[in-house]
Amino acid sequence: MSVRKYLETAALHSIIRYDTHPDLEKECISFTGAPRKHPYDKDKILLLTEPLTANMVFYEFTITNILHVEDLSSIVTEHGEVFAMAQIWVKRGSIGMKFEPFEVDNPLHFPKDKDFYRHVMAEKR
Repeated sequence: MSVRKYLETAALHSIIRYDTHPDLEKECISFTGAPRKHPYDKDKILLLTEPLTANMVFYEFTITNILHVEDLSSIVTEHGEVFAMAQIWVKRGSIGMKFEPFEVDNPLHFPKDKDFYRHVMAEKR
């Protein structure tokens, strides 16, 4: 199974939700996205920041570093696919990984760059 297919279809990871923490904003940083199971590490989750765009950036966090989770409104595609969105609060000082797609070229082109789309579209013509 491809990574993209896994990220789009894998079941959500069950995260233990804690009661509201009084010093949440002092002790944590919040991230918003669609949580997914990690493909091979049960102690981690993936968080897709923009699940329906070409800017498929996602984060990897260790579950023990997540202090609080808030459910947000789900996103539904025109094909009926549902992406449950959440705001997660991760302990300050913990280590996370950011994964961002790019085109291997000189210089590198990232999907968020304006020139990336012009470059890709020009190649398709």
